[in-house]
Amino acid sequence: MSARPKLVVGLGNPGKEYEGTRHNIGFAVLDRLADKFGCSFRSKWRFSAKIAEAMAGDAGKVVLAKPQTYMNRSGTAVNTLLQWLKVAPAQLLVVVDDADLPLGQIRLRVAGGSGGHNGLRSIIETLGGDEEFARLRVGIGRSAPLGADISGHVLGRFAPPERDLAEQAVAAAVEAVDCCLRESLTEAMNQFNRKKSAD
Repeated sequence: MSARPKLVVGLGNPGKEYEGTRHNIGFAVLDRLADKFGCSFRSKWRFSAKIAEAMAGDAGKVVLAKPQTYMNRSGTAVNTLLQWLKVAPAQLLVVVDDADLPLGQIRLRVAGGSGGHNGLRSIIETLGGDEEFARLRVGIGRSAPLGADISGHVLGRFAPPERDLAEQAVAAAVEAVDCCLRESLTEAMNQFNRKKSAD
């Protein structure tokens, strides 16, 4: 897949109580993208999302979206937006937190399963099992062994020693999305999948 995305979705939970949590790092990336492109989010309840329309150079108009359905129903908003825009899942890019990536690292993939993430699972189910959409995974680290309950971890906020790495990850994710939009997913993967925040 090399098509430039036309819809960029950041996953998170709405509400003040979830602001700044690890699970909402997708929202943080989208907020930063809107700042970069000089646009702002508006609530669009028919889409169950906050959306902003950005101009990304010769890539043209791109819609940025933050679903307001809570994480485990993210697919409802994504599917509605895809239908409204009349674009295929192949032109969707989802920005999502990933506890299996070390804090500060990002990883871009052109397709794949949910990896146990409720937001990705909801999107895949709503798209009828279609996994052929890009996702930018933003590492939040893991506080417990694989298979253990990490709900408290993902719904918690970054501790002071973690904030610099989290900020680096958000900044890198913004640049990776920008590269996807202005160049291609393939070029962004070549550039950003090789980088480690500790470098």
